[in-house]
Amino acid sequence: MEGGLPHLMPEAVVALTGASGAKYCVRLIEALVEHNWSVRLIVTGTGAINLDLECSMTPSELASMNGVILEDNGNLAAKSASGSARFDAYVVCPASGTTIGKIAAGISDNLATRSALVAMKERRKLIIVPREAPYSTPHLKAMFNLSEWGAVILPASPGFYNSPESIDDLVDFVVARILDQLDIDHSIGRRWSGEEVPLED
Repeated sequence: MEGGLPHLMPEAVVALTGASGAKYCVRLIEALVEHNWSVRLIVTGTGAINLDLECSMTPSELASMNGVILEDNGNLAAKSASGSARFDAYVVCPASGTTIGKIAAGISDNLATRSALVAMKERRKLIIVPREAPYSTPHLKAMFNLSEWGAVILPASPGFYNSPESIDDLVDFVVARILDQLDIDHSIGRRWSGEEVPLED
């Protein structure tokens, strides 16, 4: 405590939507909690299907494993649905094309899209992690618009220069980039040093 006021933990809202790549979200939440961030988790209906298919867990199990708050995606009166409620960042990971399209069109018909629009209007950090290949033109245009409006478009595209040996290494590469965007000092993965490729004499 400083000056009699408690130090508040930074808070992130994380949404897991219907794109494949639930493992990225699971690892992101683990990393945020490890770095003393408070997390509110939103899981869409199709996000829950992928979480079960890819990670064999339910949204409630994911939340309880990490001590995060699980929000109801249908509750438009939740904390992150209001601009007067403070949170530091909103991450959609993975972000489905439908969710991206709705956010870009200003459609807030569920908590996942409403929270994104709140982050945009309040000029808070908004990170969107699409996981799709190839991208359709409407979704590319939606991401272009969101980027112009200040969102960070961070595709789940892991690099290979650090010689990954497992799926976890690939997941960590993307999660590390998300943490960088949140200005979190971390030691996940190996950073490029500039000495990997020797110069010829």
